[in-house]
Amino acid sequence: MIIKMVLSISIAVIVLGSIVGIVLNSNEKLSENNLRIAYFPNIGHAIPIVGMEMEFFSEKINPNVEIQSRIFDSGPQVIESLFANSVDIAYVGPGPAINGFLNSENNNVRILSGAASGGASFIVHPNSEINFASDFAGKKIAAPQIGNTQDVSLRNYLSENNLKTAEKGGSVIVYNIANPDIYTLFVKGDIDGAWVAEPWATILETELGGHRLFVEDDLWPDKQFASVLLIANIDYVEKNPEIISNFLLSHHETVKWINDNPVETRNIFNSFLKSHLGQSLSDDVVDISLSHIEITSDPIPDSVYSFAEQANILGYLGRNGYDLSEIFYTIDSNSNFVEVP
Repeated sequence: MIIKMVLSISIAVIVLGSIVGIVLNSNEKLSENNLRIAYFPNIGHAIPIVGMEMEFFSEKINPNVEIQSRIFDSGPQVIESLFANSVDIAYVGPGPAINGFLNSENNNVRILSGAASGGASFIVHPNSEINFASDFAGKKIAAPQIGNTQDVSLRNYLSENNLKTAEKGGSVIVYNIANPDIYTLFVKGDIDGAWVAEPWATILETELGGHRLFVEDDLWPDKQFASVLLIANIDYVEKNPEIISNFLLSHHETVKWINDNPVETRNIFNSFLKSHLGQSLSDDVVDISLSHIEITSDPIPDSVYSFAEQANILGYLGRNGYDLSEIFYTIDSNSNFVEVP
């Protein structure tokens, strides 16, 4: 049953990705009458899902402004769309946010706010004997696409424990594959573990008998790290300060509403999945997933800088070094946008 559900979600997301491809080629212009928001159909993206489904965003913004959703399944797609001016603001992980900032013309992609902390775990297959970091040697481990948040965290974890991946001459085999494919390999017993975000971690645990060896939060100072960030095309931000100011207000209010209403959030998320992807998850899966995520507007800057350091050591940020000194962008008391050092 769950396999069919996951495959249905995967197919639906692929279809949505095709639609996004059409959008990327449309050469849409920046418009003061539109606000185009990109996000994923993941529980970590609860803020835009709830904000759109409950119309919290539209309550704060001029009714003449049309708010449009753009549903994606990968960070690189979002960044390409921001570069093409087909999206104005977006919710993504730290990897795409950093790459978007570094690779955009004039560093035109910036972080406006946090959206979630945590929400990733390492799940061990029930037939695999992994209890400590040393047990990773000789194992087959999966993580989503190369360079994404979980991939960087996995490879950094291996390095810190004096382990090397197979391509670096070590014994740990890392598969970078989509979450539905990780699920399939887990079912077959073809992988020993997976470093995945919610709700996939909980699905592997509750539906397939996986063991949650640890949650990634425990590896970070104060058990916090930015897992979802709100980023923006700064050309749009500076041309539409009132729209962005009001959107950020609703963003912060939505954070509070979600934290005050976990059951309603779960119901909204499942309703969203049903209407957009044709399937929903069990209440238990969503509730457990939410318990492993902190919905917050704090971008946790230190974790973003640390993530960049890890990605750079892995060679993901190029050979010429990097500078994130202007990556954070915020609003001052006079509603003027200023860079945060």
